[in-house]
Amino acid sequence: MTSTIDHYVKQQLLGRRHKLEHAAAKSSKPEQIFRLLDEIDQALSRMDDGSFGVCETCHDSIEQERLICDPLVRFCLDHLNRRERDALQEDLELAARVQRGLLPRSTLDWKGWHICYHYEPAGVVSGDYCDVIDAGDSGLYFMVGDVSGKGVAASMLMAHLHAMFRALIPFELSLRCMLEHANRVFSESTLPSQYATLVGGRALPDGRVEIYNAGHPFPLVVRGGEVNTLQDSNLPLGMFGEEEFTISRLQLDPGDGLVIYSDGVPEAMNNSGNEYGISRITDLITGRGGQDLSAVVAACREDLSAFRQNAMRTDDVTLFVLSRGKSIGLRPPVQQIETYASAV
Repeated sequence: MTSTIDHYVKQQLLGRRHKLEHAAAKSSKPEQIFRLLDEIDQALSRMDDGSFGVCETCHDSIEQERLICDPLVRFCLDHLNRRERDALQEDLELAARVQRGLLPRSTLDWKGWHICYHYEPAGVVSGDYCDVIDAGDSGLYFMVGDVSGKGVAASMLMAHLHAMFRALIPFELSLRCMLEHANRVFSESTLPSQYATLVGGRALPDGRVEIYNAGHPFPLVVRGGEVNTLQDSNLPLGMFGEEEFTISRLQLDPGDGLVIYSDGVPEAMNNSGNEYGISRITDLITGRGGQDLSAVVAACREDLSAFRQNAMRTDDVTLFVLSRGKSIGLRPPVQQIETYASAV
């Protein structure tokens, strides 16, 4: 483990110990509390002698994200007993149910705007972030992101982003101010190695869209039959606490829209080691002008699945379409730009 994570975990353990000591003094049956205190003391002792984070059976490293979530673990996943494996599986399934409950409806209509998306975790839980919030006269807010890391630790950060933006939006801050507040809070409440890429913004009833990109793959703008990349970008959330962000403004007409995706789409690989790429998405969109949004998203999903065949999925996939009207790309395409930039 890195010294940064060691310091973070040690502070977590000391904080837990302090709370348990207070609880033990007030409890009529402190036996269980004393057992937990003993486990914390053992973990602190392992940190002092250098054996913390080392599996007691095979002496290999314990998975880092598990240590961050639970500093008391003493065995790697390969050497859990049956009871521990069952308990871990139950925890993962519960986390997955909680995470699914945080997602918005898969289709949504709002004052001439229509949204459809596909969200596909690579494992039981996902580090992709997707949310839509109806803020009334303030507009329709949308966010699609990807947090660093995998598994439970990434899903916890996803939930953190979800709660943070839902807490900030009712204050009716400007997008720039809201994003800078979110970045500051995220930076102060995560490890230095953790960050999140994010595309978000708000749509207004008259077709105006304000949008920002914090280190995420460039979204596609479908406008007048053309598919182009919106290449304005900032650093990811959590990189620097005092980062300033730029906001782009678009005017979209009926049939125009935005296509936002996580890097699990263009970086998906088949058994030959080839990447899916973003040009296939632009081809699908321009080839299905005038179709309902759900049909476009389904076609992209089916094409991605056909490309991957039975290759192992290594990353979460989110494909999100926001359209001015229920269909997208009404007019024949004039030009296609197939530029893609990976997330920072």
